[in-house]
Amino acid sequence: MSNIWRNPLFGWGVDRAEAETPAHPYRPPQEPWNATRESKAPMLPVGRLRYYYKWGGHGDSLWNKIRYWPTRRRILHIRGEYNPKTLRREKTIVDKRPIWWMMGLAALFLMPLYLPSDFRGTLLAAGAIFAIYAAINLCWMLIIGTAGIYSLASYAVVGSAAFGTAWLSIYLHIPWYLLPFLGGGIGLVFGMIIAIPATRLDGFYYALLTIGLNELCRVYTLQSKAFGSASGGLYGADTYIPESWTADNQSLLAFYAALVLMLLALALFRAVNGTRLGRILRMAPEKREAFAEATGVNFRRARIMVFVISSIALGFIGGFYTAHYRGVAFSIFSFDTVLLGLGMLVIGGIGRAEGAVVGALIVVFLDKALMPLGPIRLILIGLIMLGVVLFLRQGLFGIKQQFRAWRDKKKSERRSIRSEKGGEMLPEEATETLDKDMLYWRRYDKMQRDYLKKLVSAELIEEHRRCPLGQHSEPLERLLLYFRRAPLNDKYAIVAVEPFKAYRIVALSGHRGVAPRIVEDKIHATQEEAYHGVFLRRVQDLMES
Repeated sequence: MSNIWRNPLFGWGVDRAEAETPAHPYRPPQEPWNATRESKAPMLPVGRLRYYYKWGGHGDSLWNKIRYWPTRRRILHIRGEYNPKTLRREKTIVDKRPIWWMMGLAALFLMPLYLPSDFRGTLLAAGAIFAIYAAINLCWMLIIGTAGIYSLASYAVVGSAAFGTAWLSIYLHIPWYLLPFLGGGIGLVFGMIIAIPATRLDGFYYALLTIGLNELCRVYTLQSKAFGSASGGLYGADTYIPESWTADNQSLLAFYAALVLMLLALALFRAVNGTRLGRILRMAPEKREAFAEATGVNFRRARIMVFVISSIALGFIGGFYTAHYRGVAFSIFSFDTVLLGLGMLVIGGIGRAEGAVVGALIVVFLDKALMPLGPIRLILIGLIMLGVVLFLRQGLFGIKQQFRAWRDKKKSERRSIRSEKGGEMLPEEATETLDKDMLYWRRYDKMQRDYLKKLVSAELIEEHRRCPLGQHSEPLERLLLYFRRAPLNDKYAIVAVEPFKAYRIVALSGHRGVAPRIVEDKIHATQEEAYHGVFLRRVQDLMES
């Protein structure tokens, strides 16, 4: 259609009736209705992709009944369900972590067969260090994650047990196979001593105390002649690695022995975390001690028990450390070692066994296998930690949960867009409205406002300024009719301050006997100017609605 409106009053010679006036392009009133009814979200094909096989039948199989001893964890949690799309019964593996654990452990045990000969010794040594650090992190995870005790003295316990067993092996000639058990005894003593302040202190203050204890152990051993202050540590302890073997066989034996140690630590983590002791601590976290005590759970006793058990395990690892390296150096107490351990926990995620292992793998690989890079490898570890802290909630293994939360949020947003009916009334307001016709009137009013907003243009405002009263073009007439139908409450009007000379814009109260309120102090010289001022205010309210 033409964008020119021809005034029919021009042929009658009406004053200020122009022959042609620029008009807004015609827009059908059906547009807002169609826009409201149509889906605003991309519609994807029905169904979802499957990345693993689902076999038919019910889920009541033997796998559901076999559990890890002594825990109540299933070996494979298989659930039988009905698929409404395929109309058949299916089995679904609810928790696939045991499968990933088996694949990862199998890859670690088969890794030496596929290592390049040029880097075989370096990678096997780094693998042994990774396994030892992973075992320490698993025991440390029990203290921080399960027990909720922010202890930073794990390496102090390991180092004390390592120095104690090294001294016993060098000066009392204790064989290597007794060193881990003697280290467990030393860890028990240290754990009971460190556990005493845990009954009084908590959080940041306990972390400061344990950091100070770690530094105290370092300074004492560094200045003690009995513990090798002159030689940088204690060396010459008995070892399980035969000296008659070749260097490659010795590296292989050390690697597999460290892997067995990691498996023992993993078994301990599962045993403590999956039995009644771990379930009590997960049921009543730190901020619910009063609730735990009220239900008959001795929460503090459970925390101390987990702490002492973990200390014994850390002492066992310290004894193995001595038998593995034929001694121990002062660096095990250094603050750098503690920070690397914390970096492993932060990167992997606190509270998860897989986080402790994968975090140790990443940090040890960057720190030991990439030693030719120099200080750059430490910067890489710091950048990874910074990225995990800034963008992830629970370490690398919290990505899946965080992604699911983000995906569910986006699903809800798309669902709300698809089911949108105008958004003109809140759900709680709609349920409390007795007259349901009001819902549809509000919906219609919103669609009409959306349509009228598209009609407002500079040409339309100029047309009203030239001729506020009289016959107008179709878009302007639609707009004025909508303004005239507005309820009296806060409806704009003009008041003659001085007849034919001064006019002011007011807003009606909508109640009999209540005077209108003054909207602005501006005085309009003519009635047409006041009408146009009221029109501009109504247009502004419409565009802001």
